[in-house]
Amino acid sequence: MKVAVTGASGFVGRTLGPALAAAGHETVPVESANAVVHLAAIAHRHASAEELRRVNVDLAVETARKAAAVGASFVFLSSVKVHGESSKSPFREGSPIAPQDIYAESKARAEQALRAVAGLRLAVLRPPLVYGPGVKANFLALMNAVARGVPLPLASIRNRRSLIYVGNLADAIIACLGKEGTYLVSDGEPVSTPQLVREIGEALGRPAHLLPFPTSFLPEKLSGSLELDDSHIRRTLGWKPPFTREQGLRRTAEWYRNRPLSNFGAGS
Repeated sequence: MKVAVTGASGFVGRTLGPALAAAGHETVPVESANAVVHLAAIAHRHASAEELRRVNVDLAVETARKAAAVGASFVFLSSVKVHGESSKSPFREGSPIAPQDIYAESKARAEQALRAVAGLRLAVLRPPLVYGPGVKANFLALMNAVARGVPLPLASIRNRRSLIYVGNLADAIIACLGKEGTYLVSDGEPVSTPQLVREIGEALGRPAHLLPFPTSFLPEKLSGSLELDDSHIRRTLGWKPPFTREQGLRRTAEWYRNRPLSNFGAGS
């Protein structure tokens, strides 16, 4: 299949490109594509509402209209955050849309606008936190803390959080080419925050230093659960993640150990 990818140089795009080639697909401009994968977006916390609207909503709609005009299907990378930041039970595709910040709101607005594009064959993917080589923000900060032996006050947390390795997300995107529908996607079994820290430590070859601390004093984004049920994509498209969480973390740790010195900052 001839596939156009926006945001090909970004975190997910750098993994998707080789995965598309390995699956026998050809990367082409939008005008000659059979399918378009729209990854281009602003995700950082310092963006204004106007920037998020212009890039995350308007650009997505503009690209979708071009795809519809040439008869190409469209895969849009959204986020499970359109459902909220935490959950007492697993999110499903039909769970209420309840974004809690302007980034998640921009993704929800983009989904709504894309469904109004005439003639568009649309598949929407809603992943949780994505990790893998090149990861930034909070996950990189957590890896930095574990690698440096920083004591972390996370031992008392009892939560369940879904994640997805970037290689699994790339594979799910490929499974959605030419398809329609909305799909939540993850590595599978959720993990607690302290268990994730231990697994990061194992992958890095460093012991995790976890201390007990009252969870009521920790932010909800850290201590709360955010679990999703991805049985729909597994049942409907026959998809299953090609990598385990252990494999994903080991590949992420390998990248971490070998990355350039300029990337050592927690926020880089």
